[in-house]
Amino acid sequence: MDEHLVKEVLSEPRNQKEEIQALQDTIYVIGGKWKLPIINSICNGNRRFREIERSIPGITTRMLSRELKDMEANKLLKRTVTPTSPVTVEYSPSDYCHSFADIILHMIKWGKEHRQRLKED
Repeated sequence: MDEHLVKEVLSEPRNQKEEIQALQDTIYVIGGKWKLPIINSICNGNRRFREIERSIPGITTRMLSRELKDMEANKLLKRTVTPTSPVTVEYSPSDYCHSFADIILHMIKWGKEHRQRLKED
């Protein structure tokens, strides 16, 4: 465990109520089945609605629409409308979204290691 990070994040004395609230806030913003896969898709170059939808197996049009609106409201994504014919809508990650890139990378790493551990047992 990174000692510097522990000292930076956790108060002394520990405030469990504050820590739980911070965890709940994080889970609220990036939790659920679809948000991280959507962010991953967009960061991998899928910018248009149908591209995002095709890149995520199992997601419905309705769910993707709902999640994109929620993520835009939480300032994770930028929605750009170009007044062409037909109108073009593209999504891109905000700078704020990039602020938790390390978290996503650690989650991917942990998930790979976890899957490997389960295969070994």
